[in-house]
Amino acid sequence: MSDELDDLARALHAATPEPDTKKRAAVLARASEAFEKKATESQGLATEPRQTSDRPLQGFVRGVREMLSTLSTRAVLGATTATAVLGVVLVSTLNTGAPSPRYFGSYEKADAPLSTVQTETASRVELEVLIESPVILEEAPAPALVRQRAAPAADMAISGQVSGLVASEPMILPAPIPGQGFEADTEAFPESETNPVKVTAEEPVSTFSVDVDTASYAILRSSLERGMLPVPDAVRVEEMINYFDYGYSAPEGDAPFSVSLGLRETPWNAGTQLVRIGLQGALPQVEDRPPLNLVFLVDTSGSMRAANKLPLLKQSLGLLLSELRPEDQVAIVSYAGAAGVVLDPTPAAETRKIRAALDALTSGGGTAGQAGLQQAYALVEEMQSEGEVSRVLLATDGDFNVGLSDPDALEDFIAGKRESGAYLSVLGFGRGNLDDATMQALAQVGNGTAAYIDTLSEARKVLVDQLTGALFPIADDVKVQVEWNPAQVAEYRLIGYETRALRREDFNNDRVDAGEIGAGHQVTALYEITPMGSAARLTDPLRYEKSSGEAASDDLGFLRLRYKAPGADESQLIEQPITNAATSDPALDYATAIAGFGQLLRDAPYLGDWSYDDAIALANNARGADAFGYRGEAVQLMRLAQSLDQ
Repeated sequence: MSDELDDLARALHAATPEPDTKKRAAVLARASEAFEKKATESQGLATEPRQTSDRPLQGFVRGVREMLSTLSTRAVLGATTATAVLGVVLVSTLNTGAPSPRYFGSYEKADAPLSTVQTETASRVELEVLIESPVILEEAPAPALVRQRAAPAADMAISGQVSGLVASEPMILPAPIPGQGFEADTEAFPESETNPVKVTAEEPVSTFSVDVDTASYAILRSSLERGMLPVPDAVRVEEMINYFDYGYSAPEGDAPFSVSLGLRETPWNAGTQLVRIGLQGALPQVEDRPPLNLVFLVDTSGSMRAANKLPLLKQSLGLLLSELRPEDQVAIVSYAGAAGVVLDPTPAAETRKIRAALDALTSGGGTAGQAGLQQAYALVEEMQSEGEVSRVLLATDGDFNVGLSDPDALEDFIAGKRESGAYLSVLGFGRGNLDDATMQALAQVGNGTAAYIDTLSEARKVLVDQLTGALFPIADDVKVQVEWNPAQVAEYRLIGYETRALRREDFNNDRVDAGEIGAGHQVTALYEITPMGSAARLTDPLRYEKSSGEAASDDLGFLRLRYKAPGADESQLIEQPITNAATSDPALDYATAIAGFGQLLRDAPYLGDWSYDDAIALANNARGADAFGYRGEAVQLMRLAQSLDQ
């Protein structure tokens, strides 16, 4: 030890500069002047100076800045070098063999020592953040930090006893600063062209699969809040519309969902109308829901290392645990270069055990998606019993690069597994290498939903507020088909659903997969139609087109729905006419504003001179009740997109 101390003394001596007598005299003179000024102020001879960023309420940082301003460059380097050497020695001496705390936060005195927990030390991502983050002595405003409630001692990942210290408010790493971009060269989104206008006389039937995903809205919000307009393919207008609740009436009797129709003038195209088709799923009593078998399939590859990926993922899944019931089961599979079972099937009541398994996850290696899916489905089959709901919840950035990395091959694999009754839902995290195209494909073929989580607030919306809709299906393979009346409707176009289009013959084919509706889910679709005889018609009438006077019906069209009860092989049919009697309401007005917003982001060709100002005004007028602030947030995103578009 004496040799190490001697080395330290020599290092300190070599690093410390010789005293500067002139500087010392100047500092003493300034101190004397400050003392006299303070004495004068204390006698009421001066007013209190205004607080500014150069004159903070707390004096420590200001004192450090003034001290550094009086030192030469050589002195600063010497002082910091000496401090660094001393810090290294103290850390190596006082912390030998002791792991670092999992959370970097504030600490307070503990009344009792922490219990021993055999978990891994601070993850590589935390160490990298600690090492790579510079110490800034300027008093610039710090970015807002999101804090969560104090974690129990068992979740702190501290082995042994820590004398007198316990983390009181663990901190989540701050979100990226708005305007600070990210690499998007490797991001992938489903390619699609905006639905064209169809001539009713030539193609009167429109068919599509329902979509209750909301990933697109959260992704475009992530882009806008970082100061960038989203790429057009990242904008799926139907997912933007379906992000919001419209208060549709609940179904009556044993029907799995109700149908709500609406009609209003199109705000961006005079002479046309918007037709709304709204579906509201039944919401069973929570105590009546079946037991749930849930497998968390967690991507722990090296691409998940960022703070908005694996760390946020673990916190998000932690929120879900509090909503489960004792009879539910949870298992965890992780995959990187290889896949493995992190937690065998465990009753949801054993929350501490499940949380400890989540906390132990670290990132590194490749992305063996195929192996992970195989392991997860094997566990589902082991857990599944009659009358229970089983679901694999894949949490990833979508970057599959080991095994079946081809989306088509992954789809075939999952399609072969869904016949067993296990659903697959996908949660996307992070940006830069986000593979939204793969995540969408996997969720669609896996009879599940896709969501993107960029904040804990979004995690709560998806995994807590909408838990029953996300995890408990009430109808499978839901298809919508509309036959428009050519005597009343000259043209039409479906707004959104480009990636959900079906062929006309697919509607009656029960072997064709389609979207699922969960308990309490809503689905909204908007058509823009051009009435017969309207000057807004974009195509010329056919020479031998039948006149409207020969119409056999005044209906605008006829709606058909097909769905299967969960686990059933044969579909059931619901039919309903679309009449002129449908009217507008504030919910339709707000959905229209969101539809216009999405089309502006996609640079759709049918908006004329309609602008962000128009979308903002319409959304504000129809905002209505906004208990969680989602509608107000959408208006702010419109304003932000307007600024970025200029």
